[in-house]
Amino acid sequence: MAQPQARSTTETTVDVRATGHVRDALGKSQLTYTFEGDTLREFVEEFFAEYDVRDLVIAETDADSTTRGWAPIDAADVPGHLRKNPDGERTRAYARILINGQFNENLDGFDTELQDGDRVALVYPFLFCL
Repeated sequence: MAQPQARSTTETTVDVRATGHVRDALGKSQLTYTFEGDTLREFVEEFFAEYDVRDLVIAETDADSTTRGWAPIDAADVPGHLRKNPDGERTRAYARILINGQFNENLDGFDTELQDGDRVALVYPFLFCL
């Protein structure tokens, strides 16, 4: 009988920073987090399973990812490329996920590879006016 092949696992340790509502829910503004894998997708799956802040960051619908008063954008008028993260990977209006200071949607979205020591910021600022 054939032996199942051992699955090699990668662990990645990142510095997590949180602002606003996410910081309040976590009870701290920064922590070190080790997860199995090396992509943002694997990070958010494990992190949100351990810390109940998914609903503060991830938009479930298009309506959750926008807010009234935002000007409509015609992608043809924007230099470069304009793309939204796929369903399930969009952040709430005003919330963002940054890797080393860059918005994840400007990288490879949730497929962005993470390395030990990278800084992942979960940003959802307090908002006092709309």
